[in-house]
Amino acid sequence: MGDTGTAPDGTSTRDSIQSWRLADEHGDAQAAAGCLAPGVVLISPLTAAFRFEGVAQVTDVLASAFEVIHDIRYHTQTGGGDTWALFYHGRTRREAIEEAQLIRLDDDGLIREITLFGRPLPALTDVLAGIGPPLLRRQRQPALARLVGFATAPLNALTRLGERTILPRTKPNVHKD
Repeated sequence: MGDTGTAPDGTSTRDSIQSWRLADEHGDAQAAAGCLAPGVVLISPLTAAFRFEGVAQVTDVLASAFEVIHDIRYHTQTGGGDTWALFYHGRTRREAIEEAQLIRLDDDGLIREITLFGRPLPALTDVLAGIGPPLLRRQRQPALARLVGFATAPLNALTRLGERTILPRTKPNVHKD
């Protein structure tokens, strides 16, 4: 691919990124899967315990994420060749979210690595609480899906509470009596 931004088949890497963006904005995990290299790796912002590897695992993550994250609208794209950074605003079940994606392409212009970053914390915990159960149900682990849903609910509630009631009191240059 090199500096030209063109895969060996003549496809523009910019076209690959555009296809990825459109799939995300439409919540279409199958269309997004068409942008993935066979050995794709997804690095989650929610855990360092493992990575999702291969088209099937990453597609399951995307399908589960699209159950939780909606109204995705990309606002910034930068990069070239095999490395791109994309940023979007969206909504989780209860929160506004902003996500950054570091995307690396293979020599065929397909996505070989996705590293995700997100903010704010209440949106991330809402994703954590919402994505685990459908992902585990897709993996045919319904009991674990219920456990993860139950276990993540308190963290989600505490971060929302902190964001709305505690953090506003710590705003710089605001004098509270």
